Amino acid sequence: MVTIEKLGIILSPTEREFENMGVFNPGIYQEGDTVHILYRATQEGNFSTIGYARTDGPLKIIERHEQPLIIRDFDYEKQGVEDPRIVKIEDTFYITYTAFDGINAMGALATSKDLIHFEKHGILTPKVNYEEYEKFLTCCKDPHLNPKYHHYYNLFAQIGLVGDEFRLLRDKDIVLFPKKINGKFAMLHRIWPGIQIVYFNSLDELTKSFWQEYLKNLTDYIVLDPRDTFEVKYIGAGLPPIETEFGWLLIYHGVQETTTGKIYHAKAALLQIDKPENEIARLPYPLFSPTKQWEIEGEVNNIVFPTGHALFGNDLYIYYGAADKQIAVAKLDINELLLELKKQP
Repeated sequence: MVTIEKLGIILSPTEREFENMGVFNPGIYQEGDTVHILYRATQEGNFSTIGYARTDGPLKIIERHEQPLIIRDFDYEKQGVEDPRIVKIEDTFYITYTAFDGINAMGALATSKDLIHFEKHGILTPKVNYEEYEKFLTCCKDPHLNPKYHHYYNLFAQIGLVGDEFRLLRDKDIVLFPKKINGKFAMLHRIWPGIQIVYFNSLDELTKSFWQEYLKNLTDYIVLDPRDTFEVKYIGAGLPPIETEFGWLLIYHGVQETTTGKIYHAKAALLQIDKPENEIARLPYPLFSPTKQWEIEGEVNNIVFPTGHALFGNDLYIYYGAADKQIAVAKLDINELLLELKKQP
């Protein structure tokens, strides 16, 4: 087992209108001893924007903006800009997030040179409805494809919404690798219930026809699918992958279904450096689970949702959303975690 130290809450809701309901699921960028925190801020009515805070060291908050850093600008995000992740590739910050219009939850992108000015690039993920999705998915001949990939199609078919051209494929947990792989951008995303990867040279490539061919061969791009009890419901990418000598370290969330509801756990896996769609190892148990009162009770109960990290020496600080209400931090020794992963088949 890996030793985990939970360090508690570092950011909570305030009386400011844009963050009076919750602050959680932060994107993290480390710059020396400074940690930039781009967090999901929710207000009454469950409208989300992205707030900003900055630390000295892993925990000490020294700056927090009184207004959102990134707001809702377009119809595709009119209900929320949610759950940001951030990486810096060359001289550009890439902020991926979930754009929610009240019906559809899809992956979107904003970029910045300075974390002050942002340019939005719109939706990255497939703009197909579930009837189209199912048609493309039937081209996948792999008999071992998890039947849950048909779940939403079957659900919407039962209630007569499967042909709704405005109800599009849910694709969340969009996370870029922090460097190009074999000269291409590499992006993890989550078509329920697993984690998939897509490679591209530029955003212009991500057309509807690109995604049609991709979905027809979806099994080629599945990185991880749910496996054990702690992730049997579904999984999703968490932190941007961390490059190590043993492979890409991926901290992700797994969702367990219980008789009293869902429980979100933090999980860990290793992916091949030059071909991260290949899984090297996976912990068969959670890194950590909801055990503290502030993880068990909140806007949505029983959630630890890891989305960012900072590394100080061998100490890996994991920043996570606690019960969709607050931001907490857990600490572990990265070498201990890697050695534990190496023991797994």
